[in-house]
Amino acid sequence: MIGFRPEPGLDANENDMTYTQLQQQARQRWAARTSGKTCVVVQVGHCSQAVGAERVADQLRAALAGRPNAYLVAAGCDGACFAAPQVSVTYPSGETRYFSRVTESDVADLVATLDAPGSRRPTLDLEEFFTPQHLQVMAGCGQLDPADIDDYLGGGGYSGLADALSRPPEAVIEQVLESGLQGRGGAYFPPARKWQGARSYPAPRYLVVNGEEGEPGLFKDRHLLEGVPHRLLEGALIAAYAAGAAHCYIYVNAEANLSAQRVASAVTQAQRLGLVGADILGSGFGCTVEIRRGAGGYVCGEETTLLNTIEGRRREPRLRPPFPVESGLFHRPTVINNVETLVNVPYVLQRGPARYGQVGLDAAPGTKLICLSGAVRRPGLAEVPMGTTLRQVIYGIGGGPPEGRNIGLVAVGGPSSGVLPLSELDLPLRPGMLHPAGIVLGAGGVMALDESVSALEAVRRLAAYNAAESCGKCTPCREGTPRMVEALDRLAAGNGAPGDLEELRYLAEVVGAASLCGLGQMAGGPINSLLHFFPDALGVDRESHEPA
Repeated sequence: MIGFRPEPGLDANENDMTYTQLQQQARQRWAARTSGKTCVVVQVGHCSQAVGAERVADQLRAALAGRPNAYLVAAGCDGACFAAPQVSVTYPSGETRYFSRVTESDVADLVATLDAPGSRRPTLDLEEFFTPQHLQVMAGCGQLDPADIDDYLGGGGYSGLADALSRPPEAVIEQVLESGLQGRGGAYFPPARKWQGARSYPAPRYLVVNGEEGEPGLFKDRHLLEGVPHRLLEGALIAAYAAGAAHCYIYVNAEANLSAQRVASAVTQAQRLGLVGADILGSGFGCTVEIRRGAGGYVCGEETTLLNTIEGRRREPRLRPPFPVESGLFHRPTVINNVETLVNVPYVLQRGPARYGQVGLDAAPGTKLICLSGAVRRPGLAEVPMGTTLRQVIYGIGGGPPEGRNIGLVAVGGPSSGVLPLSELDLPLRPGMLHPAGIVLGAGGVMALDESVSALEAVRRLAAYNAAESCGKCTPCREGTPRMVEALDRLAAGNGAPGDLEELRYLAEVVGAASLCGLGQMAGGPINSLLHFFPDALGVDRESHEPA
């Protein structure tokens, strides 16, 4: 594992300044650098890097080097991955031009527009992608400069932290509880309950930010880490204050290098301004922040496995109880919160519980980030109110299937959930079960599958992934998940029998009930969805007990 510690000597003598003073200075510095200049924003994220965004940014940076009247911002991705690389040019007049799918060969023409101010709207695809959304945690992604704390601070960033530090921790916990905020990592447990639980045990306590996100089809946390790292850091510091944690670990996926770089930069900048370290904003509360890289593997997203890897132990889950809030990292009380969860926290502190509850469902307020991929015209990351239907996400935001193709089924919630027929797309997104057949929203992955992909093949791949990613610690998961795959292989080859269906039902139940962690406990979800929704696709005549 590679750890990151902020550079020594960066603690500022500014921690005795008020938030208002810090914000005023940030605005002055930002204005000195940008006032009267044309702003060129290139969205550079992990996704857009794959289609040349970094090369486009490098060329634009070189082209702007001799232009003192313009500056470049390498922002994160706004979620419209289908349109990457994206560039926007905003002139001192406020007029803006938007460019999608920019290539290196387009840079010269784009630079020429700097001398001819004008406006150009986003494409119709972009408008249709964003119009149904409700941006809260993603606000500013694709525009804010993740490498410059002044951009975030000058726009009101860290005001939620300042508000929290002005009140007792118990009052902060009560406010977040009142908002109804639930976790966004898949289990939807209220984060403030964890903070409250940890406070009931003696210090020292730890806060761990779970940014592992190893599940296939998920990329929401990565977008937040790359696009609004200071919002994540602010949420983490509020959580640490509420829980009484003096040390925070931000755990980033081993392959998410850009995420780690931008968060590391944010930590260094915040420490320089006295927002990380001792006596933050003169409150008496101090918190150090350290970045740790994941140990690799889907199971590392499981919270006790994550703790083991931070400690340098094998990547396998722990027996529970005790739960982490009682005995977690280094056997001390530990709060573990997901990235998306914590990015919601500053909004709650800044706007208040009532404002937060205006969006979403009564039982599940707020928004949810949905990672939309597969056979849709507009794949990407969307932020929608809880209660939005799958149909609205796939056909409204995603634009439905590309021309000449049809969607046959939809995989929801990754390998911990299952597949749905198109007849079930009016299910509203919400925590817990979307359908009693085992379909859960989970962390928010939605994959539309082409009609050429059979339900049996889709579930076999999900089951094979679970079997390959099992850490092997507990017998039910280690032995049961491969047996599921073997039964599915027989069915896929046309050699299945009714006994295979019974074995699949049995394994789904036993593995789910007896496994140590969520990987095994949820491994039966894809199986149950297949048996419930697609019995005719299994190639077995259950009446004659012979292969069909």
